[in-house]
Amino acid sequence: MRLTQLMLSKLIRAAVEFEMLDEGDRILLGVSGGKDSLFLTLAMSELRSRVKKNFELTALTIDPMFRAEFDVDRIKKFCAELGIDHHVRRTDINGAIQSSKESPCFTCSYFRRAAVNRFATEIGANKVAYAHHLDDAVETFFMSLMSSGRLTTFLPKTFLDRTGVTVIRPLCYIRESEIESFMHENGIESVKSPCPIDGTTNRQSIKELIARLEPDYPDLFSHLASAMRRSAIGDLWAAPKTRLEMRDEYFATIAHKTVETPLKK
Repeated sequence: MRLTQLMLSKLIRAAVEFEMLDEGDRILLGVSGGKDSLFLTLAMSELRSRVKKNFELTALTIDPMFRAEFDVDRIKKFCAELGIDHHVRRTDINGAIQSSKESPCFTCSYFRRAAVNRFATEIGANKVAYAHHLDDAVETFFMSLMSSGRLTTFLPKTFLDRTGVTVIRPLCYIRESEIESFMHENGIESVKSPCPIDGTTNRQSIKELIARLEPDYPDLFSHLASAMRRSAIGDLWAAPKTRLEMRDEYFATIAHKTVETPLKK
């Protein structure tokens, strides 16, 4: 199996533009068994044979304990065929969700990342690679705007101070549809997600909202992707001022200082 030239070009662009690879890297791949993470495993294996910099690859699957049985045999076989060591760690994410007041997705993500970072530290991996693609980045950006009023998304490369591990997302220029087509054409079957709310999350709602809007706004996705760049920031309002910052201007404009006002204190 070989990546298409377009996919390979996007993969290399991401690695070069965001300086994801260094000589002697030991990279831990987060592999859930879904289509994206299996594609990441294949892509990083091919990238390893294409670039001048030498780096090692190790794969980790987190068993979130949503089910009594979690079949990882296909994941292990897939990694073995690519010459990548594969490990499994059980983490009671299901129990954490039941006892947490946070949303299930937030709790799952938090404990999953923590488990991956711990394992990376254990084996001496200096980088962790996740399979987040361009659609994930755009959906995160749009979801942040809709739910919190903030313009933010995950970064292609992030250094984690607490662990000393650098997170990279090599698929950040590749569309989800490209991955789906590649996996289908090459007969690569993914492992069904054990997540009990798979397909009903806020992210899924945002994905479907973008799909519904695209017929009326054909450039919506590309515009959202462009808006994620810092260079896209145009004229925006300044941050709201505090009462203390407005105090002098308030009295100069509105009221005499002897008048009791909400800003006097």
